[in-house]
Amino acid sequence: MSTRAVIIGCGHYLPSRVVENAEFERTLDTNDEWIRSRSGIERRHFASEGETTSSMATAAANAALKDAGLTADDVDAIILATSTADFTFPSAATMVQAQLGMTRGYAFDVQAVCAGFIFALSNANALIVSGQAKRVLVIGAETFSRIMDWTDRSTCVLFGDGAGAVLLEAQDGKGGSTDRGILSTDLNSDGRYRDLLYVDGGVSTGTTGYLRMQGNQVFRHAVGKLAATATTAMERAGVSPADVDWIVPHQANIRIIQGTAKKLDLPMENVVVTVQDHGNTSAASIPLALSVGRERGQIKKGDLIVTEAIGGGLAWGAVVLRW
Repeated sequence: MSTRAVIIGCGHYLPSRVVENAEFERTLDTNDEWIRSRSGIERRHFASEGETTSSMATAAANAALKDAGLTADDVDAIILATSTADFTFPSAATMVQAQLGMTRGYAFDVQAVCAGFIFALSNANALIVSGQAKRVLVIGAETFSRIMDWTDRSTCVLFGDGAGAVLLEAQDGKGGSTDRGILSTDLNSDGRYRDLLYVDGGVSTGTTGYLRMQGNQVFRHAVGKLAATATTAMERAGVSPADVDWIVPHQANIRIIQGTAKKLDLPMENVVVTVQDHGNTSAASIPLALSVGRERGQIKKGDLIVTEAIGGGLAWGAVVLRW
C-alpha cells in the first residue's frame, strides 16, 4: 500500500466584472480580432474595488470545501499559489485561514507565478505522502489587473483575475498508475531567463512596478518546456499519452496550448480550454480550468489528467493525477 493525495473537492470564483475585448478599443490601438487571433482570449474578469486575492481565494476555498462536504475544521494546511498577495506580509494564505475560521494547522504562500499551482500541488503532495498532513487546501488566486501597464497592448489584454481551489486528502493506494490521486510531479526553474517575464518593481527596489514580457521569447520556451515536463511526469507515473483522458494546461495563450498538445501527440478534443473566457489568470488558471472542466461534465472520477504550466522565473512543471 502507498499513500496518495486525492482530490476530493474543487471550486472556483470569478469576479462579477466581465471585460470583453472590445472594451480595450477605447484606449488602445487594438481590436477584438487582433486579440483573439494572437491569444484566443475573448473576455476576462477583473476584480472590483475592495476585492482582493485573499477574498477571492477564500470564496474558491469555501466552494471546494462545500463540494467535499467538509469544513475548515477538517483541513490541516492551506497552500496558496499567488504572485499578487494582498500585502507584503502576512501571507495571503494565513488571511484565508482566518477568513475560513480555521484556527488549527498552518498556511503559507507559494510564488512561482503562472507555475505556482503546480508547485503548490507538488508541495501538498509531499506533505500528505510524508504524513505531515491528512487534508490540504491548495488554492491559486490572482489579481493581475492590479499590476498591468494599461498603455502596453501586448500585455494588458492578456491577463485576468480569479481563483480556484482543490482539497486533497490522504488515501490508501496500491502504488500503481490506476490509483486515484497525484501519481507524479516534475518541477523546474532557470533564473537566467528572468528578463523574459517579470514585474519591474518590488519592495526592496522601492517601486511598485508593472508586468513586462517578451512574448515571442516566452512562446519559444513555453511549448518545448511544457511538452518536456509533461513527458517526464508521465514517464514517472508509468503512463503514456495514449492513457491520458485530459490535459488541463495553464491557460496563457491558445497557440501555446495547441502547440504543446501537438508535441504530445494529443488531440485538442482531450484538452480543457478556458482561456477564451478567463484570459491568463496566472496561478489561478489551472484550478479554475479543473473546476470548470468538472462543472462542464468533461472531467469525471477516474480520469487520468496531465496538468502543466510555465511562468516567470522561468519556472515550469507538470503533475499527473487520477481524478
